[in-house]
Amino acid sequence: MSMRPVSIKLFLCDGDPDGIRTAELSNWTGKALAGPRSDLSNLLLRDELRKPGVYFLSSKDTVSGLLNLYIGEAESVGKRIRQHQSEDNWDWIQLISFVSKDENLTKAHIRYLEGALISKAKASSRICDLNNQGGGARLPESDQAEMDVFLENMLKLLPVLGITELEPESEKPADMNQMLFGVTKGCNAQGNRTAGGFVVYEGSQAVKEHRASAGKTKKRRESLIEQGVLVEDGDAYCFSRNYEFGSPSEAGAMVCGGATNGLTFWRNKDQISLKEIEAKLVE
Repeated sequence: MSMRPVSIKLFLCDGDPDGIRTAELSNWTGKALAGPRSDLSNLLLRDELRKPGVYFLSSKDTVSGLLNLYIGEAESVGKRIRQHQSEDNWDWIQLISFVSKDENLTKAHIRYLEGALISKAKASSRICDLNNQGGGARLPESDQAEMDVFLENMLKLLPVLGITELEPESEKPADMNQMLFGVTKGCNAQGNRTAGGFVVYEGSQAVKEHRASAGKTKKRRESLIEQGVLVEDGDAYCFSRNYEFGSPSEAGAMVCGGATNGLTFWRNKDQISLKEIEAKLVE
C-alpha cells in the first residue's frame, strides 16, 4: 500500500545540517527536535526539551553495524537527559525528541508511545536496544486512536532525522521474478535491494569458512553468529531471519565469507546481474 504524500518542514537551527534541527509535518501538533551530543549544551536550552515527550539516544556499533538505541519518556525531557549524562556509561551520539506543540501530551500518552516504540525496536533485526522497560499505558479508546496517529507521524519523521531502523522489515516476495540470488561454494542465498541497502532473506545459506583475507568481514560475521542471525546448518550457515545490510556488497561478503562485489554477485533467476538490471533501468 502506497503512503499518501506529506509535507515536512525541516529547520536547521544554526544552518548546519549535522547540527540542531527541528522537524514538523503539515497539520500536525507534534514537533521533533534533533541534534548531536557534541551540541548538548545548546540542545538543553531549547524550549522543546522542557516539555513532556518521548526521546531517542543513539549510536552505531562499529562491529555489528547495529543501531544502539535507548527509547525513553519524561515529563521534562531535558531534565531526564541531564540524568543520563550523570548516570550512564555508554557513548550515545545523537538525540531526537518528540513533543506536542499544543502541550496536550500527558504522562499516560508518552508512556503509551514509549511502549509502542520499544516493541517496534525489539522486532527490528537492525537495533540493539539498550532498554527493555516501558510497558506502555492503557488509554481510553479515543486517546489511543489519537496517539496511534501521533506514533505514525513520528515514524515518518524518524528516517528524515537519521533513524531508519524502525521502518518495517522487507518481506520476501512470493514471485521469484522479483528476487535476486547469490550462489557460492554450494551455498544459495536470496535477497533484494531495499531503501536502506540490501536484505538477505530467512533461509539463505552462507559459507562456513571465512576467507584468509576476510578482516572486518570476519568480525562482522562473528557478530551475526553471536546474535543468532547466522546459525550452523550442516556444512554451511543459515540466516535465521531476514536481515538488512548497508549494501549489496556487504550482504554478499556475509554470504561468501570475504570481500565481494555485490553488484555482480547478486543475480536474478535469468542470471542477469544487479549491475546490469540497474543499468537498464536508467537507459
